Amino acid sequence: MDGTEQGHRPVALVTGAGRSAGIAASVVLTLAQRGWDIGFTYWTPYDERMPWGADPEAVTRLGDQAGTHGATTAAIEADLSDPQATAAVFEAVERELGPVTALVLAHCESVDSGLLDTSIESFDRHFAVNARASWLLIREYARRFRGAHGTGRVISLTSDATVRNLPYGASKGALDRITLAAAQELAHLGVTANAIDPGPTDTGWMTAEVRDAVLRSTPLGRLGRPQDCANLVAFLCSPDGGWINGQLLHSDGGFA
Repeated sequence: MDGTEQGHRPVALVTGAGRSAGIAASVVLTLAQRGWDIGFTYWTPYDERMPWGADPEAVTRLGDQAGTHGATTAAIEADLSDPQATAAVFEAVERELGPVTALVLAHCESVDSGLLDTSIESFDRHFAVNARASWLLIREYARRFRGAHGTGRVISLTSDATVRNLPYGASKGALDRITLAAAQELAHLGVTANAIDPGPTDTGWMTAEVRDAVLRSTPLGRLGRPQDCANLVAFLCSPDGGWINGQLLHSDGGFA
């Protein structure tokens, strides 16, 4: 589905691209290089309450960088914990870019806590963002999809983290099942659906201790990079990736 192969630029919607160091930003730029136009969401209040803080120039910079590859972009600030946000996101992207061919779910709520100290509020927020919003986005995508059979793509980014990461890991487990259900339930549309577990990825959140532990546990002897995941997303979005469907793919250098 590379735009250069089709003679036009198909449209991808990528969620969670509010940080230059994040996986979603790499996905946006890689798809731009491969001939896609991209709508992407971000939510500044989430970054503001996380240890890395907000990156106020990231959204403008990402759009400008994608533009150097010929891509037209649309940036939409969206609170995906709001059930009404998903339809508004698609309406904005369709208005500015056209119908969406590929949906890449890279947003998340991720606040460390365990079985004994997770609050009900935090648990509910994780499921609202990581699971419910993903379901609603996939549902909205399916309702609107009018592309040729075999061209549609749904890709979600998941995680197998659970210990001391209960609400994040549990909600990502739900996301896996939602994505794998889509592979079957969207078959009539010719849409493939896959989940990617990129393993621990160096996006600025790791402490020195975490980095050392990950390096010791990774056979290839380096940390995962956002580009590693972006490369796989781009492959799955291409015609060459069209026979991969209903899979939970571990692309983590052997960490798992």
